[in-house]
Amino acid sequence: MAGWKDGGGSVQEKYRLVVVGGGGVGKSALTIQFIQSYFVTDYDPTIEDSYTKQCVIDERAARLDKIYKFQRQILRVKDRDEFPMILVGNKADLDPQRQVTQEEGQQLARQLKVTYMEASAKVRMNVDQAFHELVRVIRKFQEQECPPSPEPTRKEKDKSGCHCVIV
Repeated sequence: MAGWKDGGGSVQEKYRLVVVGGGGVGKSALTIQFIQSYFVTDYDPTIEDSYTKQCVIDERAARLDKIYKFQRQILRVKDRDEFPMILVGNKADLDPQRQVTQEEGQQLARQLKVTYMEASAKVRMNVDQAFHELVRVIRKFQEQECPPSPEPTRKEKDKSGCHCVIV
């Protein structure tokens, strides 16, 4: 997270969020729906993409074995035992074709010690809520890592940079 001033002169928080998951689970559709309020109907596999959106929060589904791998890789790269992330089961509107039940998703989230949400980029169900919840998880993590001090130095501010994840 980094602070920056908006046009009105107030400081806003900036977050770098990463969306990971298996192929075809709707990572881009979820992100584009959040950023542009648009559902992408044509599937075009994405290697990597970057999006930006400003919003105010609180005033201030892949197969399960893929998720374990993603979490392990993230924690290994970050050299940490925990890192802010949430688990989102996308395509909740396709209930008859479910590959993962809601109970399985909730159970996996408990094992991974993360928040679980179901969403649908197609019908815009819980799209904003998922990204907003991730920001809340990041904020909570940052407060636990280094509680706010009266006047942080520039060096301390730089250390709080965060790359956080929706899986």
